[in-house]
Amino acid sequence: MSQANNGKLALAGQVAVVTGSTQGIGAGIARKFGEQGARVVVHGLESQRAGGEKTVQVIAAAGSQALLVTGDLQDEAHCRHLIRAAFEHFGRLDLLVNNAGVTHRGTIETTSTALWDEIFAVDLRAPFILCQEAVCLMKEQRGGCIINIGSGNAYFGLKSLLAYSTAKAGLMVFTKNLANYLTQYRIRVNQVNPGWVLTEGENYVRAVAEGRGEAWLEMALKTRPIGRMLLPEDIAGAALFFATHAPVSGSVLDFEQHPIGAPVDPEDLAALIP
Repeated sequence: MSQANNGKLALAGQVAVVTGSTQGIGAGIARKFGEQGARVVVHGLESQRAGGEKTVQVIAAAGSQALLVTGDLQDEAHCRHLIRAAFEHFGRLDLLVNNAGVTHRGTIETTSTALWDEIFAVDLRAPFILCQEAVCLMKEQRGGCIINIGSGNAYFGLKSLLAYSTAKAGLMVFTKNLANYLTQYRIRVNQVNPGWVLTEGENYVRAVAEGRGEAWLEMALKTRPIGRMLLPEDIAGAALFFATHAPVSGSVLDFEQHPIGAPVDPEDLAALIP
């Protein structure tokens, strides 16, 4: 367990909100922050309450505190409530991690306007609203840290991820613009763009939704340079870096096993393309 130079946990005394933290990458970040002493607001949909309660229990077992708040980030009022709930329960807000995302598939022909609007509402509009609310609190504290979780698809995504890729690209510009403005208030804003991460959701998409069965993972591993998939705890480590390194703002970290955008070996395409 990494600690600050003074021997204390790296995030001791801090309060963090992590959206989409009932499972996957978000749960990994929430657990990591809890291990490092942060009091964490765990967030997800009401249908994901069981996963959220599990994340809360893990954080409590690590000796920290956690609060579970459920709701839909498509609702502006809920976004604002989430930030206020953190402040009302813990008395401050130091860290906001915009992790929640919708990754429904769709090409230019099959993406409905309703699907486009849903993806943008969760993946881009919600971070804007959450940041707007959080910045008000952080300005009063003269400091804070916002970490946006993007995607390697932000540069150009799979053909079936048109809306998702476009939203994540917008998030990247949002990150840099916001970082530039908020330096005057000592509020840092950075982004992590994960590559291919093994989560519950990814396994469901590949094994069930795409009909590949459990064999998909064996095939995928053959394309991974280090011999394994990235895991939520890997991305959590990157988030912890941004949370604890005060001089860094406006940075985007592409977190993948090979350079994003590099040519793909034709033999790998069967594993990579839906």
